Amino acid sequence: MHMLYDSESFVVVHMLPDAIAPDAPALQDTAPPPPQLARHGFEIVDKRSGKEVYLDGSWAEMFQLQIIAWQRDAPTEEEVEDALDRYTGLAQNPVVVH
Repeated sequence: MHMLYDSESFVVVHMLPDAIAPDAPALQDTAPPPPQLARHGFEIVDKRSGKEVYLDGSWAEMFQLQIIAWQRDAPTEEEVEDALDRYTGLAQNPVVVH
């Protein structure tokens, strides 16, 4: 998990799949096999509403393209916040701290 962005309004975290290291010990026969398709995703937390959205699959791929564009173009904080604000309509899950 990597924190990509943190402001007064938003937090963006890149969730990486649990990968098995090449030098890891062999799995026991009773252990479930590792997933064949390791997927990553992004969690966007809207601090104003206290809700979050998790993007994976094609949504994560589209958001990854946005991040690459931000790295290339160095947007202002306002431009980043405006882009993140467009995802707040998807945010339905309340943030729960455990």
